[in-house]
Amino acid sequence: MAAAPEFHLPLAPADLLRDGGPGRYVVQEVLPTRELPPALAAFRAAFRAQGALAVLQHFDCVYSVLHHFRTVGTAVKEDALELMMHVVSRHSNELPDILSDSGLSHADRAAHLNALKMSCYLLTGLMDAFEMETCKNSCLEADPGRKNRKNHAKTSGSSWEEEREPLLRLLTQLLQLDLRQLWGGLAVEEEFFSLMTGSCYRILENPSIGLQRYRVTREAVTHLLAAALVHCDHMFSATLKITQMLQHFEHVAPVFAQAVSLWAKEYGLKSLVGELLREIGQKCPQDLAREASGVKGYATFISELAEQIPTLVLSNMSVLLPHLDGESYMMRNAILAAMAEVLVQVLNGDQLEEAARGTRDKFLDILQAHVCDINSFVRSRVLQLFTRIVQRKALPLTQFQSAVSLAVGRLQDKSVIVVKNAIQLLAAFLSNNPFSSKLSCTDLEEPLKKEVQKLKEMRDRGRPTAVAPMIAPEEEWEAMLPEVRAATQQLFQPLQEEEEEEEVLEVEETVERTVEQITGLLKRLNYKSAAHLTQKALCRFQGTEPFIGAGEENEEATILNVLKRLYTGSCPGGNSEDPPCDNSSDKIEEVAQEEQPQTELVKQEMLVQYLQDAYNFSVKITEALNLISKMMYETSVSVVQEAIEFFVTVSQFGVPQALLGVRRMLPLIWSKEPGIKEAVLNAYRQLYLSPSEDSERAKAQALVHSLSLIMVDASLGTIQCLEEIISEFVQKDEIKPAVTQLLWERFTEKSPCSSLERRAAVMLLGMMARGKPEIIGSNLDILVTVGLSEKACEDYRLPQEVCYVISKLASNPKPALEKSSAPFRLPQNHMLFGSLSETVSKGFAQPSTHWIPFMEAAVTLIYQLAEGAEEICADILHVCSQQALEKLQDADEQKAGDAPCGVSDGAGSLPTFLLLHLVSLVGQVALQQVAYLEVSVSTELRRRRVLKEEKTKKQSDTSIKKQRAQSTGNETTMEEELGLVGATADDTEAELIRSICETELLDGKHLFSAFVPLVLKICNNPGLYSDSALSAATALTLGKLCMISSEFCDSHLRLLFTMMEKSTLPDVRSNLIIAAGDLAIRFPNQVEPWTSHLYARLRDPCPSVRKTAGLVMTHLILKDMVKVKGQVSEMATLLIDPEEEIKGVAQNFFSELANKGNAVYNLLPDIISHLSDPNSGIEEESFHTIMRHLFSYITKDKQTESLVEKLCQRFRTARTERQYRDLSHCLALLPVSERGLHKLQDNYDCFADKLQDPAVYNCFQTVLARFRRAGIKPETKALAEELEQKLSASHNRGLDSTETCQDGSQTPMPVPAKRKPIGSSRRQPLSPANTDDDFVTPPSRTLRKRAQKRHPRKKNIITFSSDEENNSEDELLAQLREEETPTKTTPITRSSARRLR
Repeated sequence: MAAAPEFHLPLAPADLLRDGGPGRYVVQEVLPTRELPPALAAFRAAFRAQGALAVLQHFDCVYSVLHHFRTVGTAVKEDALELMMHVVSRHSNELPDILSDSGLSHADRAAHLNALKMSCYLLTGLMDAFEMETCKNSCLEADPGRKNRKNHAKTSGSSWEEEREPLLRLLTQLLQLDLRQLWGGLAVEEEFFSLMTGSCYRILENPSIGLQRYRVTREAVTHLLAAALVHCDHMFSATLKITQMLQHFEHVAPVFAQAVSLWAKEYGLKSLVGELLREIGQKCPQDLAREASGVKGYATFISELAEQIPTLVLSNMSVLLPHLDGESYMMRNAILAAMAEVLVQVLNGDQLEEAARGTRDKFLDILQAHVCDINSFVRSRVLQLFTRIVQRKALPLTQFQSAVSLAVGRLQDKSVIVVKNAIQLLAAFLSNNPFSSKLSCTDLEEPLKKEVQKLKEMRDRGRPTAVAPMIAPEEEWEAMLPEVRAATQQLFQPLQEEEEEEEVLEVEETVERTVEQITGLLKRLNYKSAAHLTQKALCRFQGTEPFIGAGEENEEATILNVLKRLYTGSCPGGNSEDPPCDNSSDKIEEVAQEEQPQTELVKQEMLVQYLQDAYNFSVKITEALNLISKMMYETSVSVVQEAIEFFVTVSQFGVPQALLGVRRMLPLIWSKEPGIKEAVLNAYRQLYLSPSEDSERAKAQALVHSLSLIMVDASLGTIQCLEEIISEFVQKDEIKPAVTQLLWERFTEKSPCSSLERRAAVMLLGMMARGKPEIIGSNLDILVTVGLSEKACEDYRLPQEVCYVISKLASNPKPALEKSSAPFRLPQNHMLFGSLSETVSKGFAQPSTHWIPFMEAAVTLIYQLAEGAEEICADILHVCSQQALEKLQDADEQKAGDAPCGVSDGAGSLPTFLLLHLVSLVGQVALQQVAYLEVSVSTELRRRRVLKEEKTKKQSDTSIKKQRAQSTGNETTMEEELGLVGATADDTEAELIRSICETELLDGKHLFSAFVPLVLKICNNPGLYSDSALSAATALTLGKLCMISSEFCDSHLRLLFTMMEKSTLPDVRSNLIIAAGDLAIRFPNQVEPWTSHLYARLRDPCPSVRKTAGLVMTHLILKDMVKVKGQVSEMATLLIDPEEEIKGVAQNFFSELANKGNAVYNLLPDIISHLSDPNSGIEEESFHTIMRHLFSYITKDKQTESLVEKLCQRFRTARTERQYRDLSHCLALLPVSERGLHKLQDNYDCFADKLQDPAVYNCFQTVLARFRRAGIKPETKALAEELEQKLSASHNRGLDSTETCQDGSQTPMPVPAKRKPIGSSRRQPLSPANTDDDFVTPPSRTLRKRAQKRHPRKKNIITFSSDEENNSEDELLAQLREEETPTKTTPITRSSARRLR
């Protein structure tokens, strides 16, 4: 009988169809699809009869299923898979008995081997086919258009996913058998176990294998591969395969990391970790930089492996270090992350050995070096890693300070993500600092100085003052010897009493303690006891050092010899050769005495070092605070949120500077970004709404106290921001009733508090009333009776705050009220207005610095809430004027004998404060009267008209319903007529208000007319009325009176601007600038000819005036109320102002202007023209600073190209070398594109003759260098080189001609035409340089009719305007920072912007 053919595992399925030689199995026939079900049934029957060996006859059947797998039905495929699973399972169960049978014939062994290989080949082939089909279907599942395929994929894929895990367990069980006997005791052929491992790798290639629902499958694959690694020597193949898959499949990295860690921990395959990391480490860094996908897989594998088995990664870290110098930032990130994991999990703690400590420090040094990596992602990642290290307390104290310094340095990084992570790291340092829970520099400085002084004193005490002469122990012994000998001799005299006394001393248990005892007796001069004890010790420790007799003649000599050796060996400077010297009690006692102060010194040094480290850390945190506080207004939302969180953390550690940051974040409550606004609310919620106290009362007290601290010396802007936050909390019911109760108790003085705390309580009540007006409305009587009582005259600041609080009733109408409802007002006889009138009138005749602010608040409140407010204020004016007249009459009576008539100079005899009060009261009433007419009366008229129109419309609708025959055309006409009636009514109301202001308020019949001559007299006679406060108040009152009437304004503008220019008082100039700004909005036609005088104040010598002028001009320009052509260069000069606040105003102005389309671009040529003028007085370096800031707003390519052309054309009109340099510097600031380079080439002739100037030439070289750095195309490289050659040729030609001209006659340069120098008030003394002729009223422009509510004016056409069409921009308000608000000047309430048509 012929031997059965041997089955060889094929490299490809088709190999089994070809004859591979004699004795090799070949598939005889591939069955057609229709014959497969009966063939499988026959195979199943044979399997039941013959067992696993049935596959030898029926191999072709299942092979045919594999051959037709794409076309065969799902039932047949699943039937074949189930059958083969049973075959392999049965064979696997039978093999242990078969292999243990010693009588197994060669033929049977060969049959079982063939059957096993055939079964495994078919089973793994079916597994691979099913897996490929599932992957294909999962890809189709992602296609929304393939609905039928999607449903099919769910059906077949889900059944295969259920079968996959049992099959993998079956193969794992098979590989765990000792199959070498089937191969004749040799190693299992590699092709066999490659069948199983190949299926595993193919399963892992499925992108969805990492999902949680496939966890069991992943574990089964892991155990199957582990069996192959342990039993089949799969190490080398696995290393190559895993490395290859990591390179091509990103999703397998976490799977393999988990698998490798499991193999190392549970199967002891630690060497595989080293092989894999070595294989990755040997990859060429240059190749990895080009293969982003492969790098990502390797990087993820390394970092995840380090998290799970950091110890093994540490032992193989050296093979990965070369990649830290490679180009791939992902590899650098992964290796640095692995180092961090090792530091956290392995090299952590104080008990490390020296080698481990060295490795730890090396890793930390590497991490710190990469904080300054060239790639921002690496810098960011390292900061994240340091955050984790700090949070896990794995950073040694020796590295703490350097790491903090690095984090502070990264706060100025250009990358947003780096800055964000640097802030997070500093917050982690704070939260996990080993020093203190309070990190105030001032609190730490005092203890540090104290302990340093103590340390210095201890060191001084430790130094020997004088060296005493040393006496040798031998010399001391010789001096002692007679007495010692006499004492020793007494031992041998028969005196019973002394012997009985000495019996008390007993020999110690050990030689060392006995030696100490004897030495101590000798030092205490107790020689007899020492000799007696030595005698006993010689008997007790016979033959033991030092109690050995050296052949002395008698016992006495032996005792003396032992005593000598003990004494001379124990003293300092004793003979070290004597054995007893190390154990002598004399030396031990002296060392103990020396060690005690030495230990105290070491402790003190440690304490000083600890305090020094804590102080240094606090200093660094303070430095970081200053940097982070500036980041609160960055454009990146995430950075702002991190900065806010950081200040919350810092505040919890008691750093005093944190309060500045907490205040600085307040304006962010107005941010348009919801995330930033919510971050601010959360910050204040954590800081103030979550006190640690137990009771509600204690929590309320803590909350009120902390909020009161914020309001100490707070500006108006800060208070408004805090009010917005508190109103948000009140609306959300986050502030408890106990807080409101405590505030009322403080206000009514039921709870003892200071006057400052009482005012703060009133302010907080007002803030809360914005969220819930009923807090004030229900307690109005208490506010009036307590806040405006007779005690109010003692301090007007409290009633002033009470007025602000009550005004919330006017600004917070009840929500139930509709728009058609009448505004909330109180009757004229309400007790509030009586109390206000009385308090204002009483304080009028008393000198007080706080009366004027209170009076302004009171007048404003009356006009906001009172019915007939003008009558109340007229009464107040009348009473106060009467008091002034009475004072004047009293003064005149006193001077009656000297001056018969003092009417003309009577005002001068009044006390200055009284005149100041009167003028301020007149101005405030005048302004509020205008605002009342323009806003309240106008709104009420409109409301009544709308109600009347609605009522008329309802009546007309009723009549229309009755007359249904009316046509549609008539209806439309009626609606149009109604609309026209509304517009006409608006004009009629506005005209009524205007006529009242123009003709009635300042005519002879009205009260104001009586005070106008007084105001004008004070303004026209600054020498007679020289008081600064009076002058400032009168100037402000003049501005307020000008707000009433355009005719009065026009006739007194010359006086107003003359005072603004010539007054020596900064407060006067500041107040008049503010007044002029308001007048420019109310009466733009009258003020427009004086615009140049407003711009002139930007060069005022006083910083406060320049700041006020900058703020006013910012508002006017951004609201398009003044022209900006040419004179806007004065705003640009503020960018180089020595005052930081003024510089901030200018930066804010141009930042807001840049948001208005092409505004900055349009103005740039004009600004350059003015600032580069020789007579402008701007230094060249200052010009560069201004231009650097302005050119940062030029971001569009089209703007850049247009500016390049315009600047080149400017070279033709430039007259001086300075102008050449300025223009070329501006060109160097532009990021020139390819088209910009073409513009330079086209306009080359404009600047060719200027290139002989080295500065101009260098600027053009800078332009080309920046162009090259940006990355140029090959076709533009030739253009750049050509331009560079032309530049070089022109430069050299110019130099040659210059040298030639030095010997010949020189052509004189054209002298520029002399211009009148533009005087700068900042550079010239504030003398009356302008004559009165300069203040002749300029010719007014033709009055343009203006609507009551007009649209923003269009910008004037500017020379060098953009080639682009300016986008239409809505009116944009400047968002000014809190510190930009003038604090010393009195702002004017802006009235309605109604205009005359």
